[in-house]
Amino acid sequence: MTFGIITTTSGGIVLATDSRQSYRNRKGISRIGSDNASKLFQLSSRIGVAVAGLAFIVEDGVPKNISKFIEEFKRDNEVEKLDVKDTAEKLHAHFDKKYRWNEQLDKLQENIKVDLQNKGCEVINIEKEKFRIKYRFKNPQGNIKEHFAGVEMISFIVGGYNNDGTHQVFTCYIPGEMQINRDSTKKNKEYGTDWIGQLDVVQRIVLGYDGRISNVKFYQEATQKYGEEELRKQLTRLEYSINYGTLTLQDTIDFSTLIIRTTSAIQRFSDGILADPGDIPGVGGAVDVAVITPDRGFVWISKKNLIFGESEIDLDKEPKLKMEVEASGSQKP
Repeated sequence: MTFGIITTTSGGIVLATDSRQSYRNRKGISRIGSDNASKLFQLSSRIGVAVAGLAFIVEDGVPKNISKFIEEFKRDNEVEKLDVKDTAEKLHAHFDKKYRWNEQLDKLQENIKVDLQNKGCEVINIEKEKFRIKYRFKNPQGNIKEHFAGVEMISFIVGGYNNDGTHQVFTCYIPGEMQINRDSTKKNKEYGTDWIGQLDVVQRIVLGYDGRISNVKFYQEATQKYGEEELRKQLTRLEYSINYGTLTLQDTIDFSTLIIRTTSAIQRFSDGILADPGDIPGVGGAVDVAVITPDRGFVWISKKNLIFGESEIDLDKEPKLKMEVEASGSQKP
């Protein structure tokens, strides 16, 4: 999994992600694969993207890192000419095609049927909805159950500035749809924070409750009594009051890194919650941070570089270094 956060203020936009990469092995067990993965990318001089969810897409029978497809998207599109909405739409379409999730959903539908039959369950109904599988069955004890299942999701937060100086933030889900989070042309939509990935810690800190509260009996009873809409309305009163529009860029960087490091720390000492035990510590490693401002555009504040021994290499600067060496006619040791 991962955690990505984007915070929009009057001074600029801050994006940050962790560096942990996890995956499921052949036995279906979740494992931590790396603490050196890149999940934050510059798409153009004015736009960036944070990625969460599925770390690899199979292409030609070979699992390939998400970063490979991000770079492919940048090569295939004139990204500097695109505004934020166009960038988000094209990125969503690019990954929607590459992931081929519809084929996986068809396979999942058949696998669910076989699995239920092997467990001695009577399949009542299995149907493919827009982005998931809905199924009902009768277990060996005679109880009727209803469940939903789906393929692993890829999430993106795309944010930045348009050519006219306005800013926008979009969240994209694959499989799923695209939604707008921030828009400087809409009142009360200009500033705020949005996140993707493992959200339980940040929800508790900022919102005041865990999204898995629906697993608790009293919440289910309260929902029946007062209704979902009224209950959510009451819960919003627990959210911390943060005036995002007045945050300085440094405060925003501190806020973003605090949330990521706190998530990583809590996951280190916990294993899910009592109502939903068993969770992988999917957030960890270095924190990558970038800032986007109307004047300077996309600027890296903290970014992992390749290290060998005492040498550190920034791939973004390496071509420039090579040209400097060639021009001087000398070689550095």
